[in-house]
Amino acid sequence: MERRRLGANGPEVGVVGMGTWRTFDVGDAEAPERAKIVDAALGADATLLDSSPMYGRAEAVLGRALEGRRDEALVATKVWTEDEREARNQIDHALACFGGVVDLYQVHNLVAWRERLEELEGLRERGAVRWIGASHYSSKAFGELAEVMRSGRIEAIQIPYNPRQRKVEAEILPLAAELGIGVLVMRPFGEGTLLERSPPAEALAELGLSSWPQALLRWILSDERCTCAIPATSRPERMTENAAAGDGPWLDAAQRERVAELAVA
Repeated sequence: MERRRLGANGPEVGVVGMGTWRTFDVGDAEAPERAKIVDAALGADATLLDSSPMYGRAEAVLGRALEGRRDEALVATKVWTEDEREARNQIDHALACFGGVVDLYQVHNLVAWRERLEELEGLRERGAVRWIGASHYSSKAFGELAEVMRSGRIEAIQIPYNPRQRKVEAEILPLAAELGIGVLVMRPFGEGTLLERSPPAEALAELGLSSWPQALLRWILSDERCTCAIPATSRPERMTENAAAGDGPWLDAAQRERVAELAVA
């Protein structure tokens, strides 16, 4: 799998990672099955694994799946609250789940970002956090996200991007490239809506593509401003298939436009 740098001074990561929204919020009985998904991800060099306290038990389930091999993964998680005490609780919980270190700590949905950045910077000085980022799912917040990016205090952002959600192309992606900020792509499948109907196999074959999920991921990753796409899945074989999209070859402008047409048809 191709690897790209997560920001100007960040680590190199595989261009496909794994999200945990919905899929890792499970009980003890299902947790071993989620460990198999982590097996598949790490085996395919999809080592950037993203979570959040907003995702229920996902942090704890991911942390358990990484026991004995924490150093094989680059863990990204988030803090998400305006309350100082709750922020401390969220951070303490994440550090306990992930061996005392979070590789990329993000301010989720920019909630109280000035206060949270100050706290995360202190943790970085202590070595409990390696890099700092910010996320938001709504284009209405992109102006504020751009302000945070220009502050010089973060190394990465997380935003939605797919053929039906392209507003990041106007300002956010160019600004990330200008500032050397890494870009994690959430919702590459449009929260599943883009997978409800697959284009005809012959249309994909004309583009040299074997599956629609891989087409959507390759559409994103063919934009080199995007560092890593983080699709979520509840099946190990799907994780392996998703990771294979990171092998290229990348789509040219005409091929990307064709994938976009198929996605909105």
